[in-house]
Amino acid sequence: MLFLAILSAFLYSSKGKATYYGEHWTGRLTASGERFHADSLTCAHKTLPFGTLLCVQDTKSDKEIVVKVNDRLPKSSGVLIDLTYGAAKQMNMIRKGVLQVTITEVGKGKIYKHK
Repeated sequence: MLFLAILSAFLYSSKGKATYYGEHWTGRLTASGERFHADSLTCAHKTLPFGTLLCVQDTKSDKEIVVKVNDRLPKSSGVLIDLTYGAAKQMNMIRKGVLQVTITEVGKGKIYKHK
């Protein structure tokens, strides 16, 4: 248990608003250099390194998903995370547009090119 407590002290965690990108961004380059694909499980964050894997949990329903950071939000944004349409669909947030979420770093992922 002590190991888990020490490990969790080094992982990023935060609460805030999640929104999502529209499908019209498909094909454009993200800040990481990857092409945006609306069906990918990726996200934009203000500062976390590209490739960071985040567990995004809806604070009301406890529904969760793991996404990879591959884009940037503006520093002035009032949003914690911006999900792809595919991730937003899995979180059942398409109609709402915004969710209150907790995000927790779960590791680093290799950046794969979408084919």
